[in-house]
Amino acid sequence: MNDNLDLFSGAAPAAPEPGGAPDKVLAKVQALRAQLNQWAHEYYVLDTPTVPDGEYDRVFQQLQALEGAYPELVTPDSPTQRVIGAVLDGLMPVRHAVPMLSIRTETDNEATGAEAFDARIRKELELAEGAPPVEYVAEPKFDGLAMNLRYENGRLVQATTRGDGEVGEDVTHNIRTIRKIPLSLPEGKGVPPVVEVRGEVYMGRADFVKLNERQQAAGGKSFANPRNAAAGSVRQLDSGIAAQRPLSFFAYGLGEITPAAQGGPDFVTHYAMLQTLRDWGFPVAPQVCIAKGAAELVAFHQRMGAERATLPYEIDGVVYKVNSLAQQRQLGFVSREPRWAVAHKYPAEEMPTRMEGIDIQVGRTGKLTPVARLAPVAVGGVIVTNATLHNLFEIRKKRVRTGDTVVVRRAGDVIPEVVGRVPGDRPAYVPNFRMPAACPICGSAVARPKGEANHRCTGGLFCPAQRKEAILHFAARRAMDIEGLGDKLVDQLVDGHVVRTLPDLYRLGLVALASLDRMAEKSAQNVLDALEKSKKTTLARFLFGLGIRQVGESTAKDLARHFGQLDAIMDASVEQLLQVRDVGPIVAESIHTFFAQPHNREVVEQLRACGVHWEEGAAREQTAQPLAGMTVVLTGTLPTLGRDQAKEMLEAAGAKVSGSVSKKTSYVVAGAEAGSKLVKAEELGVTVLDEAGMLALLAGDAPGAAPAEQG
Repeated sequence: MNDNLDLFSGAAPAAPEPGGAPDKVLAKVQALRAQLNQWAHEYYVLDTPTVPDGEYDRVFQQLQALEGAYPELVTPDSPTQRVIGAVLDGLMPVRHAVPMLSIRTETDNEATGAEAFDARIRKELELAEGAPPVEYVAEPKFDGLAMNLRYENGRLVQATTRGDGEVGEDVTHNIRTIRKIPLSLPEGKGVPPVVEVRGEVYMGRADFVKLNERQQAAGGKSFANPRNAAAGSVRQLDSGIAAQRPLSFFAYGLGEITPAAQGGPDFVTHYAMLQTLRDWGFPVAPQVCIAKGAAELVAFHQRMGAERATLPYEIDGVVYKVNSLAQQRQLGFVSREPRWAVAHKYPAEEMPTRMEGIDIQVGRTGKLTPVARLAPVAVGGVIVTNATLHNLFEIRKKRVRTGDTVVVRRAGDVIPEVVGRVPGDRPAYVPNFRMPAACPICGSAVARPKGEANHRCTGGLFCPAQRKEAILHFAARRAMDIEGLGDKLVDQLVDGHVVRTLPDLYRLGLVALASLDRMAEKSAQNVLDALEKSKKTTLARFLFGLGIRQVGESTAKDLARHFGQLDAIMDASVEQLLQVRDVGPIVAESIHTFFAQPHNREVVEQLRACGVHWEEGAAREQTAQPLAGMTVVLTGTLPTLGRDQAKEMLEAAGAKVSGSVSKKTSYVVAGAEAGSKLVKAEELGVTVLDEAGMLALLAGDAPGAAPAEQG
């Protein structure tokens, strides 16, 4: 082996030959890569290393030397390109070719949950009482971060988080650093031209402990649990940071794949697909097995529950999937969940401890949350010192007071909560807890909107606790559209006390911006240019950007159309606000309360003084609109119109633009790459239009559709 791979016997490579690398060098490079990939697979995936680390390092250095001498031979899937140190300005959104759907969750005991799922499957498949048991694949449910890995012609080209299921974030630069994920797939094993492998990025228990020890030694923050550590590592902008985090991966499914009719694999069962993924170099959980009928599902749930505490990684349940892919297609989906799969979670872990007090946390949206201060207790492998009490009504319902012994529950990544008190006499009288009348952060009045259980700070734009969220919302694309003003920059501006209120954004100077981390002069100037550009906006965008509770894009547009001028909105009574289309008592009260706060009005006036402006007009009469009462859904990419532009045209004509298709939908406007919404429309018989049809509809020439059903 060494004779075959020892290319230079420790000597430096010869100078590159004119005209590029000779064939013999290319062959050597390919041989080195193949050997290193094989060793890495044995070490990281199979956990059965066949060579010492020193031998791997020696061959790795030979490959580095060759690629250094012949840089034209460097490819993205080379083992030397695992840690590339890329630093991005932000994570780019990516629309999934096949949506990453969620799975229904069962939380009953092992018998009830498994038997209920099996009974539903048998009923949906119309199986007779004496028919053979359904065959399932049973898998652990990992507590990590779902990931979509896209390979084209055998090479990893993109890695994307789940996001909202339709759109995720591109994290390829970080995923390349995970040794258990192959950068290229083996030749000669039926790998199709396009395949998306889906699975879970996670961090092992031992690796998590070591990471926190390193973080503490370096004076950094500790992570609450392995899932948070994994998610935080994957979403880093700097791949150098991610490369230092011990991340792992398990594959469990597929996204887009070249169809069998076009040369792709023709899988018959889910289990066979998993075995193929393992054959292609992906780690698959060793506990995955075939289970026949409910009894074997129950046995798997019990077995994994017994092994759970000793596994090298965290799981919070198991997953059952119908094995036959033909039966999966027959069962189909309900809403956004497959009928053929279910996640069966284990009961939450609970422990008693003393509640030493109740503190108030003010969230990024102004919500006041009472938090129990606890005597430290280990729950589910994590030391818990605080647990949410949700709101005042939950405290009353659970009858907990300071000094009580309470039960604390933690399930997976869920924030620990107080379940209730342990019965017993209190040592002395303790008064009931009361919510504060003033925000503990900014001193603004605390209010509980009618019909809501939560108390909220009315400070809005003024409250420091809400500052970052207010700035990010104000800068969002559909609000003031300030390009470059993302999470990392806002963190620096607020934490460094550079920006305290929204008007401070427009007072930023080049020197102050350029002095921040990772902000070169050019980047700083780009942000300043974006701020200057944002000064000219629309009244609707400005209203939406203020972040008034209950006021979304649509309501902001309705307010702008109805009143025409900002001052009229600010001075409007609740009764006047109720005259606006789709504005009810709760929304009207929220708007009125926001502008009743002097500090919110002061922020608005300062923004105007900084040059933020829009074209105002007189209040408009509510004339008849051609699409009034209709609900329209947009899906896919239109040929000439952007999504926002099409939405504005439809709303201007009186239509309500919805994000989901139902029997109340009047029309679905579909463009290229339309997904599940188009399928749903066809199932419900909703009229589907292309862009030309939509324009005809706006002109009054399209096929008729009844107004949306009310109720």
